[in-house]
Amino acid sequence: MSIRVLLVDDQPLIRVGFAAILGSAEDIEVVGEAGDGTAALPLVRQLAPDVVCMDVQMPGMDGIEATRSIIASGSEAAVLILTTFDRDDFLFDTLDAGASGFLLKSAGPEELIDAVRVLGRGDALLDPAVTRRVLGRVVGVPSGDAASGPPDHDAATGSAPAGGAPTGPQPAAPVAGSASAGRTAPGPVPPLTARETETLRLVARGLSNAEIAGELFVGEATVKTHVSNVLMKLGVRDRVHAVIWAFEHGLAG
Repeated sequence: MSIRVLLVDDQPLIRVGFAAILGSAEDIEVVGEAGDGTAALPLVRQLAPDVVCMDVQMPGMDGIEATRSIIASGSEAAVLILTTFDRDDFLFDTLDAGASGFLLKSAGPEELIDAVRVLGRGDALLDPAVTRRVLGRVVGVPSGDAASGPPDHDAATGSAPAGGAPTGPQPAAPVAGSASAGRTAPGPVPPLTARETETLRLVARGLSNAEIAGELFVGEATVKTHVSNVLMKLGVRDRVHAVIWAFEHGLAG
């Protein structure tokens, strides 16, 4: 079954470029496009996409507010932020709004396709260019100078981030914000079983389901069950926000 994608960006050429890239993958189908958040919301309801590729700065309703509205609506769509602007406020505000992924537009075509696939299977990711800054907000890892202003718009198939950073999508790293960021339900957190706790620790280390299965000597289907139980008990939407919870409660590292 194809991953259904909705593209939301105020620049038509960017949408055309992303649609061409994603359309080259046999397992991805672009089902709609919108030029801003206001136009995107009814399309999310009508088209039921699996992934919404969302720009941040747009006229009218921006990507942060649109993401918040999509999550609040109860939609099962995962939001992948795609932005030119490597800025902390955009990064943390969109993740706090409930986005499951953050990728810079300087990423290559394969990184975009991989990112959609990651979110389409229910996982989360961060662009490797922002991972160290995200870690720094939670565990004090030096992050260097944060980007202070918006660069020029990149083409949809721009080059990899400068400075020799890895270009592939990375496992979800912890993000700043409260432990309730991305929660779907308030209230006390039910106790995790020993195996669920160990699974959460491994998720926080950035391991995939297959890698966790190898660590715990269980099947990948069993790991998926443990991860689903952890997300349900913590009341969080995805692995990104589970990792937030793990770091803020001393279960990571």
